[in-house]
Amino acid sequence: MDDGDGLVLHTLRCMGFSSAGRVADAAGISADDAEDGLIALAQAGLVTHERGAFGGWGVTDAGKLVDAERVAGELDAEGARGVLTEAYRRFVGLNSEFLDLCSAWQMRAGGGGPVINDHEDAGYDGVVLERLGDFDGRAVVVLGEISGAVARFGRYRERLGVALGRVRGGEIGYVADELESYHHVWFQLHEDLLVTLGIPR
Repeated sequence: MDDGDGLVLHTLRCMGFSSAGRVADAAGISADDAEDGLIALAQAGLVTHERGAFGGWGVTDAGKLVDAERVAGELDAEGARGVLTEAYRRFVGLNSEFLDLCSAWQMRAGGGGPVINDHEDAGYDGVVLERLGDFDGRAVVVLGEISGAVARFGRYRERLGVALGRVRGGEIGYVADELESYHHVWFQLHEDLLVTLGIPR
């Protein structure tokens, strides 16, 4: 397995079930390279593909084992385990805050208790979005530490920045609903950290 196929496998591992196009976007490679990598990985029994309208690519158990060994070796070869472990501790604190922020975006106080946020109150949404911007400013610092230890994590900073830019442009689905929303990218970042450090979810 070459480095390109390894990147494709790891990206899919962190995304879960996905299309080749989404894998390409997440990994920052061409659609053709993603497709070629997935086909090669399927031939090796590391990924599988389901056809149909709701089909897509997924990592096999064997693929998860191979990926875990590869990223652990990468981490140790770069001597980055200690730095990444320390950065992950700070990430955990941010993650707890982000979960609270997402809850505030999706639910709000009502007369009889929490109700679904219908996003009709621009004032309320504005406060939450201001919190998201503040959060992102602090997350950038930790992401800088993480990508400084393992360069491929820099792609998450780019993707989170794109999502936040779209939110600020009025596309509020990019807070948590769209497949490339801030929430979805953050979730993949968390999964990547867990896989790379060998921490069970």
